Amino acid sequence: MKKILSLLAVSLIILASCSKDEENPIQPTTPTTNPSPSEPKLVFKFYFDSTAARLDNFGNPSTIPAGNAAQSPKFNQLSFHSLELAPDSFTAVGFGEIVYKGPETTAGGSTAVDFDKAIITTDGAIAYSKPLSQITPGTYKWLRSSLAYQNYNIQFLSNGNHLTGSLSSFVGFNNYITNYTINTQSVSVNNNKLQGYWGFETTVLGNSYVSEGQSPGTTVPNPISNSSPINPGSCVVTGDFPTPLTITGNEIADITVNITLSTNNSFEWKDINSDGFFEPSDGTNPGDTVVDMGLRGLFPTWQ
Repeated sequence: MKKILSLLAVSLIILASCSKDEENPIQPTTPTTNPSPSEPKLVFKFYFDSTAARLDNFGNPSTIPAGNAAQSPKFNQLSFHSLELAPDSFTAVGFGEIVYKGPETTAGGSTAVDFDKAIITTDGAIAYSKPLSQITPGTYKWLRSSLAYQNYNIQFLSNGNHLTGSLSSFVGFNNYITNYTINTQSVSVNNNKLQGYWGFETTVLGNSYVSEGQSPGTTVPNPISNSSPINPGSCVVTGDFPTPLTITGNEIADITVNITLSTNNSFEWKDINSDGFFEPSDGTNPGDTVVDMGLRGLFPTWQ
């Protein structure tokens, strides 16, 4: 079992493509007023969809290359570090309407996302809301969200046994973590971890096993990369509203933004024996190696 887990840890190291520079230094969000409970709000909800379009870093449809295999993981939790509305495709990151910016800290040395204070949401839950009176009136075509933390389940094969593992993946530009829980096991860190840090847990015969590692990054779809590139390391996923979101400042009811995130074959690996199963080791070869585990698109709508 130690050999299996060791090879699994190695297999989770080879990923694609966010670098680790800091993202745009926007100040954390602080409410400017104490709104009435009845005041209309802009409400955000995230949904995980394995049937949504699978995109690459530039927002183009992406297929699974020959020699690779992939699966759609079951997402449990997500944390986001920012929400930004942009009126057009030429609006630079950080220069749109910043609806939310999460807390940061220097407790671990350099500036990092403060995981202890991060908002962690689940499928269909209200992730964040803000009074519409605090949103600049205008028409917004694009939504950006800097994702920070993902927790999901994957299936893998080990010695002929089909097993389930849970993965916690930190994709913020830098992350200060005291501790976190993967599935049932808590992991203590008390330090900064750069983008790509992960923890993996699986249970075999009633015993839980945990491994940790560091990978280079993850796919970050941005359909307007030519006119408005994302900052390196920020993991700002971008998507357009089919019908632009218009805020007049005279709203009398909530506006809800539903954010669909594509999990369509988002966990991808080099399939050594071409059997379609993720096998960190089958006992006869070095095992399959992961090449990507990023979300594959952001698709916002509003009502």
